[in-house]
Amino acid sequence: MSGIHIRPLSATPALIDTLAALLAEVVAQGGSVGFMHPLDKAQGRAFWERALQAAADGQRIVYGAFDGATLAATVSLLLDCPPNQPHRAEIAKMMTLPRYRGRGIAAALLREAEAAAVERGKTLLVLDTASEGGAAGLYEKHGFTLTGEIPDYALKPHGGLTGTLLYWKRIGIERA
Repeated sequence: MSGIHIRPLSATPALIDTLAALLAEVVAQGGSVGFMHPLDKAQGRAFWERALQAAADGQRIVYGAFDGATLAATVSLLLDCPPNQPHRAEIAKMMTLPRYRGRGIAAALLREAEAAAVERGKTLLVLDTASEGGAAGLYEKHGFTLTGEIPDYALKPHGGLTGTLLYWKRIGIERA
């Protein structure tokens, strides 16, 4: 992971374009992140504009992993939970450009998001990932517990149904 630096992101037109391009490439490669292929550029930009506005409002943190000026990967930490769930946060939209996969970047983003959740007093992280082609191995390697699978949860970007795997992890709690 040499040369990769991670930082929280805030909205600029150029960054929104870059994020939209990353999203489109991940979806084109079959990444199940809530969008269908082909992804309209305006739809990708609109998603990231809303996400970065939510970050500016303190409802989430969007992290980017950069290789020089190239945005290689991103993850979001969702903080805006209902009033009866102030103790939890959610990992969402973990995306790595295909040419950067297998280098430990997603793991570093996951650690960064978890540390930010702990800093904010969160004690539970949750996430979901596609049953087919998702990042289950990454999450399990980093201590997430599989709760179960919901079959036929979503359409894959190129069509056909896939299930989703639900995970959780206790964080920021001293264990005896």
